[in-house]
Amino acid sequence: MHESTPAPLEIWLPALSRFPPGHPCHALLARADRRSDGARGYLGGLADHFHGVGGLSAAALTRELLAGDAAQACWLCADPAWVQPDLNGARLLACGQLALTMDEALALAQPLKPVFGDAGMTLEVSSPDRWHLRLPSPSPLPDFSAPEQALGEDLFEHLPQGPDGRRWRVLLNEVQVLLHQHPVNAERRARGLPPVNSLWLWGGGTLPQQVTTKLAGVLGDDPLLLALAHRAGIPAQSRNETAVRAARAGWLVDLQDQPMDAILVTWWPMLQELFRRQALVFTFASGERWLSRPWHRLRFWRRTAE
Repeated sequence: MHESTPAPLEIWLPALSRFPPGHPCHALLARADRRSDGARGYLGGLADHFHGVGGLSAAALTRELLAGDAAQACWLCADPAWVQPDLNGARLLACGQLALTMDEALALAQPLKPVFGDAGMTLEVSSPDRWHLRLPSPSPLPDFSAPEQALGEDLFEHLPQGPDGRRWRVLLNEVQVLLHQHPVNAERRARGLPPVNSLWLWGGGTLPQQVTTKLAGVLGDDPLLLALAHRAGIPAQSRNETAVRAARAGWLVDLQDQPMDAILVTWWPMLQELFRRQALVFTFASGERWLSRPWHRLRFWRRTAE
C-alpha cells in the first residue's frame, strides 16, 4: 500500500560523479536542500523503495512479471552473459542487454536444457535477455553476485565458492563449453556482435508474499523495477518523453540505467521543466539525495553543492 499524500516526484539518476563539472546539475543542487543519503547502487536503491522482499528475489519477481507462474517454486536468474578472457582470467562485460532475438535465445538455450535437467532444474527463456532456472523447492543456494557487483571485474572473484558452490562451478563450465561452440555465436561474431558465452546466475529465491512501497507509481523500463511495482500494486509506465514530462508527485522516474549522453542531452532539459513546476527529489545511484523546490532557484547566493 502507498500513502494517500504522496512525497515529491523522485528522479533516480546515475552516480553524481559522472556529471561533468560545469553541468547545470551542480548549480541546481547548490540551491537545493541536502537530504540524508540513501542506499548505493541499483539493488540497494530498489530495496530502499520496496519493502517485504527479503533478499530481493529478482528471479522470482521477474519470472512472475514475464510469465505469471513464479508461485510455488524457487527460481534463479540465469541471464545470458558475455565473458571476455584476459591475461589474469576473465571478466564479465555484459549481462542481458546483448541485443538477442527470441529465436537466437531459444537456439542458444536448447543444448543447455539437458545439462540443467540432469541436475534437476528447468531452464526457461522468459525473454531474450531474461532466462530463469526453476529449482527444486526448497533449494539451498550459495551466494551469487548480482551483475552490478561483477561487471568489469575478475570472474573468479564472483563465482560461488566453497563445497556448495562447486556444483554450480561445474555446471557453468559445461555451459560455457557448449555456448563457445554454438553456431549462433559464430553468426553473431560475423555481424560484429558480442557472443553469449556464459550465463550469469543471481537473484535466487521464492516469490515474496507481499511487497509494500510509499511510491504512487514508477516510470522506467527495468524489468525488476516493473516487477516490484506490479507486486506492490502500483501503476508502472514505460519511460518516454511524454510520460516523463507529465510525471507527478509521488512517482519515481528511473533514469539511473541511462547512458550519460542521454541524461545530458535528452533527459536533463525535461527535468529542468519539471523543476520549474514542482518539487523534485534527486536521488543518485551513488547515494546522495537532494530536495529541490521551484523557489530554490532564488537562492542565488549558493554557489556550490553541499
